Amino acid sequence: MDRSTNLDIEELKMTREQYILATQQNSLPRIENPQLYPVGIYGWRKRCLYFFVLLLLVTMIVNLAMTIWILKVMNFTVDGMGNLRVTKKGIRLEGISEFLLPLYVKEIHSRKDSPLVLQSDRNVTVNARNHMGQLTGQLTVGTEGAVFGHSVETPHIRAEPSQDLKLESPTRSLIMEAPRGVQVSAAAGDLKATCRKELHLQSTEGEIFLNAEIIRLGNLPMGSFSSSPSSSSTSRQTIYELCVCPNGKLYLSPAGAGSTCQSSSNICLWS
Repeated sequence: MDRSTNLDIEELKMTREQYILATQQNSLPRIENPQLYPVGIYGWRKRCLYFFVLLLLVTMIVNLAMTIWILKVMNFTVDGMGNLRVTKKGIRLEGISEFLLPLYVKEIHSRKDSPLVLQSDRNVTVNARNHMGQLTGQLTVGTEGAVFGHSVETPHIRAEPSQDLKLESPTRSLIMEAPRGVQVSAAAGDLKATCRKELHLQSTEGEIFLNAEIIRLGNLPMGSFSSSPSSSSTSRQTIYELCVCPNGKLYLSPAGAGSTCQSSSNICLWS
């Protein structure tokens, strides 16, 4: 009796649940011909995406090829670039180099047994400045020679073979100094010193020594006797006496049996 009653209750529960499920299914709206929306990139968008990816890949390949070409042409290495080498002592530059902007260095020297050549289409100018940036020295090498802005200290000055050596100061004075002497020599030619006004030879503690077979002093003034001689004797005069005024001025006096400097010393009155 009890068992049959339990079975009936369970059947009623199952029937009730089936009824509820059936009622819910009937109450939901039915959708006929549902539309399906695809997920992803299709059509012209997909083609544009592939085109941009391909363009990016080509650009990367071109950039890589250009980088490799630049490294190869410029000769980049771990030690430097091309003829430029970075060492522990500084930078080493080999071969011919061209500088388009000013170059600031502490020291420039060439390799052993090799000359250092600085070349320019116009002038080569080397400036020296102090810690405040003020110009303290300047060297300009051009077509007319070397121009020094300040004093020059050098053990040797010479010209090229078969060329003249000229030291000139157009607007100022030219001074050569040395603590142990200044020697100017011409082994196979003449030595000339010219000036516009006065040429001074001065020795403070020694003497001025002129040693030559012939010493010529040109354009010296001619002194005259107090009593002028006849014109015929003056025209035949070929020997003169070299006289010196108290102020050091030299003049010539016609030679006679004795010294004639006193008799022709009137030229010293106008000096």
